[in-house]
This record gives sequence, C-alpha cells and structure tokens, in this order.
Amino acid sequence: METEENSLKHLIALPHRPDKPRTRGMTVAIDNGAPTRWFTDIIDSHHRHVDLIKFGWGTSLVSDNLLDKIRVLKSHGIGYFFGGTLFEVAFHQNRVEAFRRYCLDYECAFVEISNGTVPMDSHQKSRFIREFARDFRVLSEVGYKDNERSLRLHPARWIEYLQEDLAAGAYKVVTEARESGTGGICRADGEVRYGLIEEILGAPLAEDSLVFEAPTKDLQTYFIRRVGPNVNLANIALHDVISLETLRMGLRADTFGAVSEPGRAQDFE
Repeated sequence: METEENSLKHLIALPHRPDKPRTRGMTVAIDNGAPTRWFTDIIDSHHRHVDLIKFGWGTSLVSDNLLDKIRVLKSHGIGYFFGGTLFEVAFHQNRVEAFRRYCLDYECAFVEISNGTVPMDSHQKSRFIREFARDFRVLSEVGYKDNERSLRLHPARWIEYLQEDLAAGAYKVVTEARESGTGGICRADGEVRYGLIEEILGAPLAEDSLVFEAPTKDLQTYFIRRVGPNVNLANIALHDVISLETLRMGLRADTFGAVSEPGRAQDFE
C-alpha cells in the first residue's frame, strides 16, 4: 500500500532534496543547551532533515548530558562539532592543542575554525585550517560578530577570506550571521546585506562550498528564494528544522511558487 507521503508526491511537484550524506541542501542545526530528552526527541523525529549539529559556542563544557546527545546523533549518522567561539577561547588562552585533543576525545569528524571575536589575522587562521584539516573536516567561518566591524569589512575582503580558507583546506566556508541574525552578513536590525550576498554569489566560488547562517525565518526565506531550495544553511534552531524543510519544498506561503532553481529542472520530482 502506498504511504500518504508517496501518494502526495504523485500529485504535487516538489523540489528534489539530495539524499544524505549530502553536500548541498545541508541543514546545520544548533544546540544551545537543549534538555536531553527534548533534543533526543527532535533528532529521533527529524533526523533525515538534519545534516550536522553544532553544539553552540561553549555549551559543551557546561552540559552534563553531552555524551547522551552524541550517542543519539551517532545512531542516526549525524555529524557534530563544537562552536567556533570555543576554538577562539582556546586560541586566546594559547590552548589550541588542548582544543584539538578535546575534539578528538569526543570523536568529532568536524571542527569549526573562526576568528569572529579574537584578534587573529586571516593567515593565522589559514594555518589553523591546514593543521586541523589533517584530522577533521573543517567548517571555516568568515565574518565578525561585532556588527560595526563586519560592516567595515569590504565585500572584496569577504571573498578573499572565503577563497583563502577554501585553499587552506576548509570543507565548507560559513558566512557569519550569529545565532541572533544581527551580525556578519546582517545589519544590526537583522536586515540581510543584499549587496554583500550578491558579491559573494557572483564570485568564483563553488556554490556547494558556501554555508549561509540563517537563524531566522526571514533569512531562510531570502536564501531559499535567492539561491534555491538546496542552499546550505546553518544556525538553524532545533525547533525550526521542519519549518525550514517546508520552506525548502515551497510548502509555506513565504516560498510558495519560488523554490525552483534556474536551469535545474531536475530538482523537481
């Protein structure tokens, strides 16, 4: 007997979503210290829509239930990593090697390298990317958490840093927006910096190598409408995983009729 999902697919043309593990259309969700049972319930229920989990900033150090969360992620084949702020704290305290061992001890396959807060130039960051790439898939974050500092970073510099990180061995490069959507690629009021995004999208960068932080529905809607349903998005709240998937599929008014990717008719079933 056909399931309801399969029968609906015969009636409704939906965008194609690549199967996991995927390199495009990734959803990177953030755990900001969710209770263990709630976290487990979310992952058990929605694991097919989650590609990676970030344990935000330094929450892993103060969470008593980290191993329980990691076990449920492993059971569903979901990768995980610790927030870039934790790496920056380690850098600030000259304990980067201890951070590397910490990630290895927790069997992380991924690591985030960023310089959004600490004074670290791009060349230093590239060296860390090269070093960590020996043991992990590196997610490199570009952009600053401080809004004024980000606004002063010229689009050409953004592109230069994105390219430099990829050349150093980053698996993906992430554009900073903070978990509040008020920094990096966004203005202080949460409005996306449209000109900056157009410059980035027009640069000689592989689209699949980019991950846009999009913690708010407005940002998620913008990137899906601008790039397509299989844009890589990060900093997605756990409770937003399903709502994001409906945005990707054009099953919500915000993206209704606007999820086709130019030149990619194969993305519809």
